[in-house]
Amino acid sequence: MFQDLRHSNISKFQVSEFILMGFPGIHTWQHWLSLPLALLYLLALTANILILIIIKQETTLHQPMYYFLGILAVVDMGLATTIMPKILAILWFSAKAISLPECFAQMYVIHCFVAMESGIFVCMAIDRYVAICQPLRYPSIVTDSFVIKATVFMALRNSLATIPVPVLAAQRHYCSKNQIEHCLCSNLGVTSLSCDDRTINSIYQVLLAWTLMGSDLGLIFLSYALILHSVLKLNSAEAASKALSTCTSHLILILFFYSVIIVISITHSATMTLPLIPVLLNVLHNVIPPALNPMVYALKNKELRQGFYKVLNLDNKGN
Repeated sequence: MFQDLRHSNISKFQVSEFILMGFPGIHTWQHWLSLPLALLYLLALTANILILIIIKQETTLHQPMYYFLGILAVVDMGLATTIMPKILAILWFSAKAISLPECFAQMYVIHCFVAMESGIFVCMAIDRYVAICQPLRYPSIVTDSFVIKATVFMALRNSLATIPVPVLAAQRHYCSKNQIEHCLCSNLGVTSLSCDDRTINSIYQVLLAWTLMGSDLGLIFLSYALILHSVLKLNSAEAASKALSTCTSHLILILFFYSVIIVISITHSATMTLPLIPVLLNVLHNVIPPALNPMVYALKNKELRQGFYKVLNLDNKGN
């Protein structure tokens, strides 16, 4: 009887805050990770702001392809800023506490930005498909209006589709444990602390991944399969090489973005034995692409390189 009463009291108790413990298994020396993470965050902000300045100042870059790149830069900065200040606060000041509303809000924003990045990659793939496979129709199809409509559609799709993630997480009952072995409020990490059934949360997480990420990845692969088919039919090797070179940087970023997501999904099944790996990958996935994207585009794109030299008043002879 007393055990039933105690169980009833525990089940009625609701924690008021979560404690983000940081990187599991390395709590004693995890503060040393703050330096590389801070540098990555600073690089992400600086590089993406520079990309936006270059696109704004260079009239030759006022094209749909670069507009999408600018939108990607804004999304990257938003994603990195959603998590990095809190992670650095944990590592530098041991500010591990986070309120439930703040945690669920972070969960929602992370899902929104990750889905938005995936959506922008789709828009960029469609842009390249039309430019290479339908070059004569490109100016009439991929217009400024198309960029605005595609961006608004992706923003609405992602903001609405991800609402159930924090809503379902907030409906769980957190009655005993409140320590999250993570640096951020991931859906699976938070709901694993709930005292009631969280099957619906796991189902919706999988459904969201397959419907949003799966469909995006399918469209991207279809676009590049059609691009490759079109390029292989070109008689000129030089023309084929030039057409593919415009897609190389895009493909590098897409492969990195989706490969890490797949690896994170696989390693989540091994969290009991190696909990550090999925947590570390999750954090790096949210901070490395924002730092990597502008550098890859700047290195592979001649127009962006020239704009970079011009903004920084560097000599660009021979480029």
